[in-house]
Amino acid sequence: MKTLLLQVGKTTNRYLVACIDDYAERIGHYMPFDVVTLPELRSTRSLSSEQQKQLEGEQLLRQLQPADWVVLLDEHGREPRSVELAAWLAQRQQTVRRLVFVIGGPYGFAPAVYARANEQLSLSRLTFSHQMVRLVFTEQLYRACTILKGEPYHHE
Repeated sequence: MKTLLLQVGKTTNRYLVACIDDYAERIGHYMPFDVVTLPELRSTRSLSSEQQKQLEGEQLLRQLQPADWVVLLDEHGREPRSVELAAWLAQRQQTVRRLVFVIGGPYGFAPAVYARANEQLSLSRLTFSHQMVRLVFTEQLYRACTILKGEPYHHE
């Protein structure tokens, strides 16, 4: 199974970039993993938040293939524990060819993106910046991989 993190806008904090890259490399030891970053919209001052979501949604949807299993990282999604995420990942590895996790822009997702998604996951009830979410997500995906392999990274 190939796993993809699809995100809107680049990560600008160099410390976060280094950490995210480190976890992405670690994940690559367990499964094919890529990060695809779509450019942020330009000249958004004249656009409403709904218009921005619509334009970002169109960009996101163009990246998806019909058979993709699409998971939105969204504050309203299911909030699993790390071991539950690992079990969920193991199930997807048996049934899915390409698993795509999506981090939207600052206003969330357009209705068309919600309609295309297979499910939604939340990383916390707390609100994080989009750049922090990228780090938390890659660390949790790495943690799930180590749990599945029985490695000592995660302690229960």
